[in-house]
Amino acid sequence: MSIITLTTDFGTKDHFVGSVKGTIYGELPGARIVDISHHISPFNITETAYILKNAYKSFPEGSIHIIGVDSELNEENKHIALKLDNHYFICANNGVISLLANEIRPEKIVEINIHEHIATSFPVLDVFVKVACHIARGGTLEVIGKIIPDFKRLVELQPSISADNKTIFGSIIYIDNYGNSISNISNKMFQEVGKGRDFEITANKYTFKKIYSKYSEFVDFSVPKEQRQKDGSKLALFNSAKYLEIAMYRSNLNTVGGASSLLGLNYRDTLTVKFI
Repeated sequence: MSIITLTTDFGTKDHFVGSVKGTIYGELPGARIVDISHHISPFNITETAYILKNAYKSFPEGSIHIIGVDSELNEENKHIALKLDNHYFICANNGVISLLANEIRPEKIVEINIHEHIATSFPVLDVFVKVACHIARGGTLEVIGKIIPDFKRLVELQPSISADNKTIFGSIIYIDNYGNSISNISNKMFQEVGKGRDFEITANKYTFKKIYSKYSEFVDFSVPKEQRQKDGSKLALFNSAKYLEIAMYRSNLNTVGGASSLLGLNYRDTLTVKFI
């Protein structure tokens, strides 16, 4: 049976996550449920997209991903289900799919139309779970929705390039648990635009002229440990998800701070890469 994952902004204090899981088990006693995260910042679909993009590929093909962020049904926020990269996603059509589908087109998208049979103020429980269980049983998307040609695009998830191809304009889309500020500029875009040219990154009032491939690359291990004094130093690197990140070496938001707090690089702040 397919794995069903949950990504929500519900937190774990309230009953919501337990209710969703219980309903899935009620319909599919043999279900395998995996929590990706329930600590998304409330209604933050950019953060949701970043986390899900970097998690879903670790699951087997055919996995079903329920996204419970900003999911209330209204005229501007319809519910969709889609097949993308041999995975299934069930969510609101609020732009969350933009980052996942910026390189891979969905194979099929439907607008869920089973709502007339369900009166609910909790669509993740009453609608998304039913769709997920239908897919897990081998059901097709056309049974629970009508095919639509595209999904809503979220412009803020996409960086832009200057007309002269010398500058990438990006923004911070996620602050991780260490306080690192992660941008929407991918390594792929950096290489395609830069073509090996020298560069300067500007983030807030700080500049960077080197990008590391891992945190420890920042340290000169030939220097005695007591003389290094690298903790809390700023650096730029492409993280494990291949996105440009501004970080503080060995940062900790609860003690020394991170790039978000020490450099003032917060969600939606701008970042530019200028090629020379």
